[in-house]
Amino acid sequence: MKAKTAELWAKQDQHQGDRWRLFSAVGQTIEADTVLYPGSYVDLAPSFVFRSVTYLDVDKRAPRFFADTEGVAELIAQHKGPPEPDVTFIHGDYTDPLDLPEEHFDLLVSLYAGFISQHCTRHLKIGGTLLVNPSHGDTALASIDPRYVLAGVVKSSSGNYRVDTNDLDSYLIPKKPQVITRESLHQSGRGIGYTKSPFAYLFTRRE
Repeated sequence: MKAKTAELWAKQDQHQGDRWRLFSAVGQTIEADTVLYPGSYVDLAPSFVFRSVTYLDVDKRAPRFFADTEGVAELIAQHKGPPEPDVTFIHGDYTDPLDLPEEHFDLLVSLYAGFISQHCTRHLKIGGTLLVNPSHGDTALASIDPRYVLAGVVKSSSGNYRVDTNDLDSYLIPKKPQVITRESLHQSGRGIGYTKSPFAYLFTRRE
């Protein structure tokens, strides 16, 4: 493994194993083989759980990280990942048209990277899952998108994660009464304060 690869991963994995535990919890809940991760930077953790992951980021350090294929394979092997992982990296902006098939991926990941659901849902299968956290308003955007229905919440406790599918009607209730629109979310660029605050949400694409 190249020294720069190890350095970038060490910075990404500051809370050692945190993202691995997150994606493991999700992987135990849904059936997914193919994953699209826009805004990934060098977060390789999905490949510790899922067989085929396409990563996408504009940061110039990310392509150098993923170009070290031996180092990437070593990191996956260290975490007992799939026996034949398929790792693809695209250096680009997810808001631009992507040369990727539509309705292809089982899981779309949106973590701290903006309105990914708006631009990338077309690449998610009908019946596929969106994993999204409240940062930057993408959870709220998914909640008003008729293509999605809430399927679960990801709860975090003492660095561990679990998915809860009970009492979902009690989630996504704003603390303050407000009309949520795509325009208002883009204008604020922030998430909505909800009465319950899980780490992330799972939405199923239904159309």
